[in-house]
Amino acid sequence: MESQSPLTGNTYPIPSQADDDLQALEAFVAQHADKQIVVVQGLGFVGAVMSLVVANSAGNDYAVIGVDLPTPLSYWKIREINDGHFPVVSSDPKVASFYQHSRERENFIATCNPQAYRFADVIVVDINLDVQKQSSANKELLDFDVDMTPFRKACTSFAQHCKQDVMVLVESTVPPGTCLHIVKPIMDEVFQQRGLPLAYRLAHSYERVMPGPNYIDSIQNFYRVYSGIDVDSEQAVESFLRGIIKTDEYPLTKLGSTTATEMAKVLENSYRAMNIAFMEEWGQFAQEANVNLFEIVDAIRMRPTHRNIMLPGLGVGGYCLTKDPLMASWAKQNIFNSEQPLKQSIQAVRINDQMPQHSIEMVKASLGGDVAGKKILLLGVSYLNDVGDTRYTPIELMYDGLLADGATVALHDSLVAFWEERELPVETDLSVVLAGEYDAIVVTTMHSEYKQSELLPAYFNAHPDTVLVDTWGVLDLNNYDVANSNIHVIGRGDL
Repeated sequence: MESQSPLTGNTYPIPSQADDDLQALEAFVAQHADKQIVVVQGLGFVGAVMSLVVANSAGNDYAVIGVDLPTPLSYWKIREINDGHFPVVSSDPKVASFYQHSRERENFIATCNPQAYRFADVIVVDINLDVQKQSSANKELLDFDVDMTPFRKACTSFAQHCKQDVMVLVESTVPPGTCLHIVKPIMDEVFQQRGLPLAYRLAHSYERVMPGPNYIDSIQNFYRVYSGIDVDSEQAVESFLRGIIKTDEYPLTKLGSTTATEMAKVLENSYRAMNIAFMEEWGQFAQEANVNLFEIVDAIRMRPTHRNIMLPGLGVGGYCLTKDPLMASWAKQNIFNSEQPLKQSIQAVRINDQMPQHSIEMVKASLGGDVAGKKILLLGVSYLNDVGDTRYTPIELMYDGLLADGATVALHDSLVAFWEERELPVETDLSVVLAGEYDAIVVTTMHSEYKQSELLPAYFNAHPDTVLVDTWGVLDLNNYDVANSNIHVIGRGDL
C-alpha cells in the first residue's frame, strides 16, 4: 500500500509497522532534552500549521512531533515534512519561512508512530471530526449524524502511551460536552488500566485558523478562548498558550468550563453560517428588483451595528461552516439529551448546501436556458479565496450540475493542481485556459488573481459573445464593457 503526495507527486510505501522510526524519535527527543516536547495529533490544515507556530515560539522552548495515520490519505504528509516539503500550500509567506526556520532549528519531525505520545509534555489534538450528512442529489440536507468512533480511538491512542502528568489540549472543533463526557472518561479508564494516578491536565482552546494570506497570524496573533477541567488544567493551558501566542496584544479569554469553550466555537461558526444563509434570498431579490445589492450592503455597513452583514455568493465550503451548526445540534440531543434540535442552525446549513444551485440556474439562463453541448470554464475550485483548499467546496455542486446537464467543463485554479475529491487535474496557468474558446466563463472562487488579472478583461473584450458569470462580485467591472449583456453578477440586478 502506498501514499502519493498531491503536491510533489512522490509516492511513499506505507510502513507495515508503526514503530519503524522509533530510534529517530528517541534521537530527536535526546537532541532537545532542554525543551518541552509538544506532540500535535493531526497534520491537516490546522495541525500542520499549529506545529509550525509552536516550533517557532519566540523563546525556542518547544520541540514538536507531528503525528498522523499511516493511511494513503495521510502518510505522505509525514514523509514530505521530514523530506523538506511542507504539505500545506498557502499564499501566506510566513508558512514557508516558519517551516524553513523549523528545519534550521531541527525542532519539528513527523511520524505515524503512536509511541511519540510517551515523550509528550503537551499533546495538542487537531484531528478532523466529521458530520455524516444524508443529502439528496441536489445537496438538500435530509439527515445527519456524528460518528465519534475515530475521535475516541485517537484519544485512546494517546492515553495508552502518554505520561501521567501530560497536558492534553483539545483544539479540534468538537460537540459541546466532548472533553468532560468523552475525553476525560477515556483517559480515566485507560490510566486506571495502566495503574497510573489521574494526574493529567485536560483543556480546550479552539483555533480560529483562516487559511490564506494571514494563515500564521490567525494562530499566533489572534485572540484565544480557553478553559480546563480543573484549576491545574486551566493554569497549564494558559502557560502553554502564552508561550506561542502574543497575548500582550491579543489577551486570552478564560471561560468557566470546557463545555463553554466548545460551545463558543460552534456558536460563532453557526452565527456566520446563518448570516450567509440569510443573504442568499436577498441576492435573488436584488436581481429580480434590478438593484445592486453590493452598494446597498456598503451603505448598511456604515451603521456600526451592521458592519458584519454578508454579501451574496456561490455558496459555503470548507470544514467548519458546513458542519459545525449540525455538530452543535447533535450534541444538544445526544450528549445533553434534549428533545429539540437547533432548528435554525440546521436550516442555515440546508440553505447554504444548496446555494450553488442558484448560480447554476444563472449560468443556464445566460446561455438561453440550456447548457447541453456548451463549453464552460470554472475559475477556481477552492472553497476560499487565495487558498488551495477543496474540502466541501461548493464548486462540487456547480461542477456536477453542469456535467449532468450535458456541458463540457474546464477547470482553473492557480493554487490547486489536483482536485482530490474529484480525482481531477486542474490547470494552474490562467493564460493556458484562456487560450481556449468558451461559451461561458464562471468565476467560482474569489482569488485575488482574477480581480487583478489583465488577461480576463482582455479575453472578454475580444470575445463579446462569451458569457461571464461572476458568482462573488469579485471582478472590477470598470475593466469590462458592462454594457455587454453577457456579464452577470449575483446580486447585481442593475446590470
